[in-house]
Amino acid sequence: MFKGFACLKAGAAALAISAAFIASAEAKVRVAFGDIASVESLHLLTALERAKEKGVDIEVTYLKSEDIAAQAVVGGQADIGVGGPYALVQKVKAPVRMFLQLSTLRFYPAVNSEHYKTWKDLNGQEVAVHSRGSGTEAIMKLMEQRQGIKFSKISYIPGSEVRTGALLQGNVKATIVDSAGRRLLETQAPGKFIILPLEGVNATDEALFANQQFLEKNAADVDKIVESILTTWREVTANPAVVAEWRTKYKLLPDLPASQTAEIVPYFTELAKAKAFPVNGGGAAAAKDDFAFYTLSGQLTGEPASLKVEDFWDTRSLDRVLSKVGTM
Repeated sequence: MFKGFACLKAGAAALAISAAFIASAEAKVRVAFGDIASVESLHLLTALERAKEKGVDIEVTYLKSEDIAAQAVVGGQADIGVGGPYALVQKVKAPVRMFLQLSTLRFYPAVNSEHYKTWKDLNGQEVAVHSRGSGTEAIMKLMEQRQGIKFSKISYIPGSEVRTGALLQGNVKATIVDSAGRRLLETQAPGKFIILPLEGVNATDEALFANQQFLEKNAADVDKIVESILTTWREVTANPAVVAEWRTKYKLLPDLPASQTAEIVPYFTELAKAKAFPVNGGGAAAAKDDFAFYTLSGQLTGEPASLKVEDFWDTRSLDRVLSKVGTM
């Protein structure tokens, strides 16, 4: 998911980051997720297992938010982060670059029909998104502009499944969910929730990013990770049902509830059909789409045409891998 960056904070936050990475300090490649492991991350977890099979020593750590994951990469407690730190790069000139697009935005604004029925009904109301600077927040801010409304408050609830549950339990009345969440709302409470229209959104949801120094010093391992992800993405696109087989093969998320296990194939089938998995890794073309979207939504400043790909992306690994596996 595109993730921005809150100002770096000292004290408790820094201690929490350091403590989270003490156990993985010896790992060669430390990957920081600013989210919980869920159905939507099964294909990425599979790709990382495949990279391990290629000889890359990978340690994955799950943190409370993508802001903290970004801080970990900047501070050296992690090597690779999952997100889209455009605001981080632009505002604080952090020496991190994205190097592979993982997914494009596919989200669904959902409201409790007992309270709201249109975008206009949300004027002066509270909405919930994933995290500060996330793609879900960018979408909601963009819709404020397009609809001529102003939310009273934007609250942050990490995890689409958590926000979906909050809707079903009545703890929130308006939020934004992924396709699995949308289907769950439709099956658990038919007619109770309305999916508001969302058009013209084409931008990065999640990407891999790292410090430039790490990318240069660990080019061979980075290439193996990029290749593993691209080949995995292409297989998912061709046969989404294979994700369920990979979960069993690599013993991923063994404690996943039966209700969520049943969502694996439908979830990946829908996203594959929507071409949400970039089979060529994004690169410069994705960056230009992101410039257009995130300047419009306010996450980036300046004219899109004035922004330079190389200031946000390092495409060298992707270029090398594509020359090996070809483009689709």
